[in-house]
Amino acid sequence: MSGDTAFLFLGFLALLLGGVPIAVALGLSATAVIAHAGLGIMSVPTGTYTGIAKYPLLAIPVFILAGLIFERSGVAGRLVTLATAIVGQRGGALGIVAVLVCMVMGGISGSGPADAAAVATVMAAGMAKAGYPRAFTASIIAAAGSTAILIPPSIAFIVYSVLVPSASVPALFAAGIFPGLLAGISLMVPIIVISRRYGFGRNVDGPAPRVWTSLKEASWGLLAPVIILGGMRTGAFTPTEAAVVAVFYGLAVGVFVYRSLDVRGIYRLLVEAAEISAVVMLIVGLASVFAWAGSTLGAFDQLARGMMSLGFGEWGVMVLVMVLLLFAGMFLDGVSIFLILLPVLVPIAMAFGWDMVWFGILLTMNIAIGQFTPPVAVNLMVTCKITGVPIEATVPWVIWLIVAMATAMGLVIVFPGIALWLPGVLGYG
Repeated sequence: MSGDTAFLFLGFLALLLGGVPIAVALGLSATAVIAHAGLGIMSVPTGTYTGIAKYPLLAIPVFILAGLIFERSGVAGRLVTLATAIVGQRGGALGIVAVLVCMVMGGISGSGPADAAAVATVMAAGMAKAGYPRAFTASIIAAAGSTAILIPPSIAFIVYSVLVPSASVPALFAAGIFPGLLAGISLMVPIIVISRRYGFGRNVDGPAPRVWTSLKEASWGLLAPVIILGGMRTGAFTPTEAAVVAVFYGLAVGVFVYRSLDVRGIYRLLVEAAEISAVVMLIVGLASVFAWAGSTLGAFDQLARGMMSLGFGEWGVMVLVMVLLLFAGMFLDGVSIFLILLPVLVPIAMAFGWDMVWFGILLTMNIAIGQFTPPVAVNLMVTCKITGVPIEATVPWVIWLIVAMATAMGLVIVFPGIALWLPGVLGYG
């Protein structure tokens, strides 16, 4: 490895360990190497601009806004009521309800932290009253929220498609449906076993909600994923246009149907969505400069060749990639991981002839696990803050949920058809 290459990665790692925000760490390390190697300092602003000036990325801030609108309009609360009416109130039922609601909300927002925040806000108090330990509640909702980046629309899939043009957004959206459902079902198994073993969820008072009444109340929220995915499938609009449709549909529901949003509330939503989107796009822009510097120096090719020269074979390299991503997911968000590691991983995948849509699903499942794997798990940080527990208190519970979703990911590795069957049927393969 050349001196500039080592300087690029070690400088980024040192800044990150020093507590520097990830976007700043990416930008500073890349700029320093570009200046030292004489690659042209004007490549920094040019690379930042070209990194974010991509049409598919327009969907990210709009889907963030759509997720916030549905979160604040009362959709999550009505979905909780409906799921409770369907599942019932037996031991472990509220844990299953949390998973189901997160999966539906994921079909609207595409963001794990937003999904976890919305459901935790609605369900945390009720689960505590029903006898669930707060640490277990935080673990369940954090893990369930991670399914949001697997079930379309997914911000992670949009970023992956921009970086890997051979994997289209519609193909990734279709491929994520069954792995997302499998991930949600896998989480339900330890939730039920643990809840029934320790008697969680037995302190529920009052009758269960009526299914038909709850369905009517929640129907507006349930229609959102149908409109978004159905419109894309029929060709009525692109994924970016689907995000805009979701925003206006959510506004109509919040203002005219549920009447939970007013002018002041909408203004606050717009401000919050702009702040979140600015952070995401800043990471995308500066990571693009980092990626350009690494590619120009040949750093990513060196790392890829180094991993393939270890002699582990195809499946050994697959395991190595999954472990690397899981470790990265414990400290970084999904967008950053894609932008930093895909230049290394794509040549490896192409060398082994892996399907790039299937590979994208595997990477995203791994990132989803990282969202609730301590010590720096973004979803877990959100739910722990809402429930008022330290992250370390969740470890005895969250470990079982990690094993469950890792098992689901293993099934997708062994049986690629779980991800690739639906895109093939729909003509995206």
